Amino acid sequence: MKKLLLSLSLILSVMAINAAVKVDRIDPTNWFVGMKNPSLQLMVYGEGIGSADVTTDYAGVRVDSIVRVDSPNYLLVYLNLEGAQPGEMTLEFKNGKAKKKVKYELKAREKRGEERMGFTNADVLYMLMPDRFADGDPTNNQVKGLYPYIIDRSQPSLRHGGDLEGIRRHLDYFKELGVTALWFTPVLENNSPDGNGSSTYHGYATTDYYRVDPRFGTNEEYRRLCDEAHANGLKVVMDMIFNHCGFEHPWVADMPSKDWLNTPEWLDARTDKTKPEVNDKYLQTSYKLTPIVDPYASDVDFKETVDGWFVPTMPDLNQRNPHVIKYLIQNSEWWIETVGIDGIRMDTYPYADADAMALWMKTLNEEYPNFNVVGETWVTEPPYTAAWQKDSKIAKKNSNLKTVMDFSFYDKINQAKREDTDGFSTGMNRIYNNFAYDYLYPNPSSVMAFIENHDTDRFLGRGKDSTALKQALAILLTVNRIPQLYYGTEVLMNGTKEVTDGNVRKDFPGGFPGDTKNAFTAEGRTKAENAMFTWLSRLLHWRQGNDVVIKGAQKQFIPYNGVYVIARQYGGKTVMTVVNGTKQASKLAVKRYAEVIGANTAAKDVLTGNTVSLSGDVLLEPRQTMILEF
Repeated sequence: MKKLLLSLSLILSVMAINAAVKVDRIDPTNWFVGMKNPSLQLMVYGEGIGSADVTTDYAGVRVDSIVRVDSPNYLLVYLNLEGAQPGEMTLEFKNGKAKKKVKYELKAREKRGEERMGFTNADVLYMLMPDRFADGDPTNNQVKGLYPYIIDRSQPSLRHGGDLEGIRRHLDYFKELGVTALWFTPVLENNSPDGNGSSTYHGYATTDYYRVDPRFGTNEEYRRLCDEAHANGLKVVMDMIFNHCGFEHPWVADMPSKDWLNTPEWLDARTDKTKPEVNDKYLQTSYKLTPIVDPYASDVDFKETVDGWFVPTMPDLNQRNPHVIKYLIQNSEWWIETVGIDGIRMDTYPYADADAMALWMKTLNEEYPNFNVVGETWVTEPPYTAAWQKDSKIAKKNSNLKTVMDFSFYDKINQAKREDTDGFSTGMNRIYNNFAYDYLYPNPSSVMAFIENHDTDRFLGRGKDSTALKQALAILLTVNRIPQLYYGTEVLMNGTKEVTDGNVRKDFPGGFPGDTKNAFTAEGRTKAENAMFTWLSRLLHWRQGNDVVIKGAQKQFIPYNGVYVIARQYGGKTVMTVVNGTKQASKLAVKRYAEVIGANTAAKDVLTGNTVSLSGDVLLEPRQTMILEF
């Protein structure tokens, strides 16, 4: 009996060795020759592929190493492409006597890395959510083969049907408004089922890093959108997430290695292996980012921040695993080369491993020296944000991250809008104090400022009063920052997060079939909406190519009599933003600002076109805003 079992085992082993080689997919789906780093990681998926050997006889390509991870269904193949030319190479996978040949395309690059130009402070970014902006192709609302989901515009947390085609059809709207770059929340596949009235319409739970979500369109449609945006003078910024993926990503059901995810042990303790059923082994992030830079941080606090999961449905990727970060780095390069994006916004930046993210940025900066990446660094204190910027003198390690998000400005401007400016600390004093810390930044002009976004209350809250909004936008668009707007602000879209995030992510009026209101046109907007749109559009078009705002030296004055003044000067020209931060009439004491006004006796108010006399004090109405140019 023992001999029979031994023989049977031997037969099964031989059968396994000689079984057909199965290759289901390879990431990346293709690659490019002529990259500065010739190393290419191929992640090969297929049942039993982990025991295969790989060879190729393609000229200029060699197999540097083969990595067999814990799961037998993955194989990591590292190639060196240093001498390769564009073409189709053949990879031969061999497992015992079984063989399989797979074609793999190596493409020529359309541009050298140095020619990829990123966004700068000359741009104004317009952030939008594809699902909530416009539905240009209703035929992709229901896609077969995906997990169950519902399109229901009456539900703020379900999908509404917006897509890339809807954005493409409104490129003329962005040009009319006057923005120069478009930042979409993530467009990659989020194939997760709806649950408890919610969905992944937001895009932050990636299930395929190489595929646009089919409800948004196709990879080809994404490329077409980028091309047409460029033809219209608009850049495109892609939202990416390296900290986590979606629960339905293949890596969760079959982890390539035991350390592919952070703290994955709770997955094995579930009673239902198909669901993110939380148990006592689950580690939740604290959402507190200070332990990353805190010199006194405890180990437990640091671990909770970095290794804890953002939510149970978003598995926390372990960037300390060199194969994980290599995969992610290549993915960002692939999208730059494939669709021609002009920048990346990286979600939840400090939650990921700092060293791995610094390596990613170093790699991108070397390959694309004129490209730009902005990282979400959500702490409202300037020293924290400044520590994350490239070449920071206050950080222990160099992040290599060129652009950071100014959450301090967001926080202070949203406090100031509710206050009168006193002689010391409230109202516009908060904005003054925010910029007073710019000495901490290696490059203040590469800091992204905003007054609201998809994760915050709308600046207008539940109201429609544009007075404070105009003050905030006037400052945002004239200071030494990269400004970012949020979709719909120009037509007074409002909302708060008290019930759900979906209430600050409402559909743009007129973007969907059957809409009775169309805010894309002047005829479809109310008088107040048209006034706001016209005011902002005038300011945005004035800002385009304006060297005083883009390159000018910045000087600010402590609020005086409730009036805050910030000036930009370049090439003999001056722009003065004047904000009355009180509910009472006040005046601009001209003599106080002599160092920037000089001998000028008149200025043009950019916002109205009116001429303003500077021969004496300028009377200001309550909450009045002026942008003076002379």
